[in-house]
Amino acid sequence: MNFLMETLQVIVMSIYYNMEAVVRLFIPPKNKNVTGEIVLITGAGSGIGRLLAEKFAPLGVSLVLWDINQEGMEETSRLVQEKGATKVHYYLCDCSDKSEVYRVADKVKREVGDVSILINNAGIVTGRKFMDAPDSLIEKTFEVNTMAHFWTYKAFLPAMTANNHGHLVSIASSAGLIGVNGLADYCASKFAAIGFAESVALELLATGKDGVKTTIVCPFFINTGMFDGCNTKWPLLLPILDPDYVANKIIEAILTDQVYLLLPRTMYFIIGLKNSLRWKQAALLGKYLGAFENPEHCYQKVINVPTLPM
Repeated sequence: MNFLMETLQVIVMSIYYNMEAVVRLFIPPKNKNVTGEIVLITGAGSGIGRLLAEKFAPLGVSLVLWDINQEGMEETSRLVQEKGATKVHYYLCDCSDKSEVYRVADKVKREVGDVSILINNAGIVTGRKFMDAPDSLIEKTFEVNTMAHFWTYKAFLPAMTANNHGHLVSIASSAGLIGVNGLADYCASKFAAIGFAESVALELLATGKDGVKTTIVCPFFINTGMFDGCNTKWPLLLPILDPDYVANKIIEAILTDQVYLLLPRTMYFIIGLKNSLRWKQAALLGKYLGAFENPEHCYQKVINVPTLPM
């Protein structure tokens, strides 16, 4: 194609996609059937990971739970069976350890089958200012929040691409879209996780594997206990999110093949502003939203907790 034809194609398709988006405001997309799918959730021993497992329980899937907390996984397993899950498997796995991820993934493939819905949910936050954070904690943040996604994709994506069927879900954070004072390592790890997920999504499209769907989730602070003591400057604009609400929205996004999910909805507007403003204006917006306030006291309880997401 020449320049004029390709430009015309982009304009026409952009108009079509905008019209499609308007129609979907009034006619929501139909939920896909996930019966028989094998769903693996990392960080499933508590928090959002546990809630997602509970939401999937009555949908006829086989659940595979990963965590480093044996008791937490046993409790999640009990809860999901009470909610209708009949096929539940759980494995101790430190997602920051590449060799362990590969070892446990091989065990899952032998004992359960090929994972078709992968939810990378495990994450940590150190809650230290950049110069106060020990190197070991910075490295751990990236190992869990970013590099673990590389290893789980490497382990389970080949079967999805071979079948041209599957779903990759990255539970990232709004802190992966906009910098926050006192969270340099966390923000960087989540920015990286989002960039990684977006790049793999483009690789799948470029190679014709459009049957493998992707969803990137970017929530504001969630009231999972991980953020006890945290406040929001403007609760009506950026509320601390209810975990059950977040889990429901994530399930809805997966079932409708939604590519991006930002929570609360005001995040779409805020990120749009951030990306269109000059630096001084963006900094002013950040100050207005409370991004300059020191959040360190919010995270003191969870510096060594390895599996709770934002």
